[in-house]
Amino acid sequence: MEPEEGEDRTPLLKEPQPHTVPACCSARYNLALLACFGFFLLYALRVNLSVALVDMVEPNTSLAKNVTSNVCPEHSSAINVPRNTTGEKYSWDADTQGWILGSFFYGYIITQIPGGYLASKIGGKLLLGFGIFGTSVFTLLTPLAANLGVGYLIAVRALEGLGEGVTFPAMHSMWSSWAPPMERSKLLSISYAGAQLGTVVSLPLSGLICYYMNWVYVFYIFGALGVLWWFFWMCLVSDTPETHRSISHAEREYILSSLKDQLSTQKSVPWRPMLGSLPLWAIVVAHFSYNWTFYTLLTLLPTYMKEILRFDAQENGFLSALPYFGCWLCIILSGQIADYLREKQNFSTVCVRKCFTLIGMIGPAVFLVAAGFIGCNYALAVAFVTISTTLGGFCTSGYSINHLDIAPSYAGILLGITNSFATIPGMVGPVIAKNLTHNNTVGEWQMVFYIAASINLFGAIFFALFASGEVQDWAVSGYHLHRN
Repeated sequence: MEPEEGEDRTPLLKEPQPHTVPACCSARYNLALLACFGFFLLYALRVNLSVALVDMVEPNTSLAKNVTSNVCPEHSSAINVPRNTTGEKYSWDADTQGWILGSFFYGYIITQIPGGYLASKIGGKLLLGFGIFGTSVFTLLTPLAANLGVGYLIAVRALEGLGEGVTFPAMHSMWSSWAPPMERSKLLSISYAGAQLGTVVSLPLSGLICYYMNWVYVFYIFGALGVLWWFFWMCLVSDTPETHRSISHAEREYILSSLKDQLSTQKSVPWRPMLGSLPLWAIVVAHFSYNWTFYTLLTLLPTYMKEILRFDAQENGFLSALPYFGCWLCIILSGQIADYLREKQNFSTVCVRKCFTLIGMIGPAVFLVAAGFIGCNYALAVAFVTISTTLGGFCTSGYSINHLDIAPSYAGILLGITNSFATIPGMVGPVIAKNLTHNNTVGEWQMVFYIAASINLFGAIFFALFASGEVQDWAVSGYHLHRN
């Protein structure tokens, strides 16, 4: 479309405008913070079941006929506090529990691309708002569904997945109208960091609620907070700067002028050139690879700590949450650094995206493989896994927001496409890892870590070779004119 290298920087030399609209109390940063709370609740609603499930199942049925490895000595257990045991108990075997936990992803994968398409038609505000509202309502119905039977619970979880599936494409679609190109990394990293924070807070908090109250309150408390958030979202947010009620004139002009040459006015979606675009497939491969490691760790880390290191992560929800706290910090900081490098140091967008993706994928691969070789050193295992997940936070300013660089007008649809592929590891990765670790030997677990690291390495290299930082020809209004 344009010789971006030189052009990327000229607006900054011509207009002192970016400095005239401060970030503090601005409409775009208010949107980022409210979105951050939304994604916080979204992930809290997603992970609370994995904690509550431990309390929902009768003790003797939850033992998935697993052999505990005797390589490491048993850790002394914490002093037992009398726990609340009033919650209903169900006799679900390990396979049934697997279906209950996996059902979420079957709903989630269906609404990714439709979510991106709908957001480009009706706007992201309603879609994101009702996606979280629907997920919250189904969360409130979870205890009832569990009482009615396991089929009802699986259905409710799949419906929650349907609701959550539209949220990321809807948010990307909103940012295509709201985020000035030079502030993209900052604004998007703030809004999406809420997801990691939700995991950090929800894991230990759900454990405490189950311990001192009753597992049903895990669903009631988080579900009610989601409904409350929805009221604020509907009142305070609008789809575009033009329709926002309280935005300042200066900020509206600043955002609109910065996006002037980047958006397309054509109504139809250019599916064929979009699906033939190599930079899009670079994001698909990176997204798939990153999520393979992320989901494998999210679902199996407690098992590894319990079966190999002989330490019950359930007693110590704070240690399970530590890796995600590191990741949250890294996302926020890397977003600031990425935009500083692009704006002040004149780094090209594609250079920043590639470097951050390489750090965020090769770093975790190295520490993950190392985690398999440290024997029974529990502290080192937690440290390595924490460093691995923390470094993954760099990807948020790498491939994760590259959709907005290559096609701002269709960012929601592009994210729907890449996230559809990237949900497959959530369904397949843990199943493969479970099948590889039947005897729970250290060697078997090393194989799981090797596979995750290799996939990460491949994704990083593919992205570094084929990614782009410029708006693609097919993504701007004049595309048909270029071709004739």
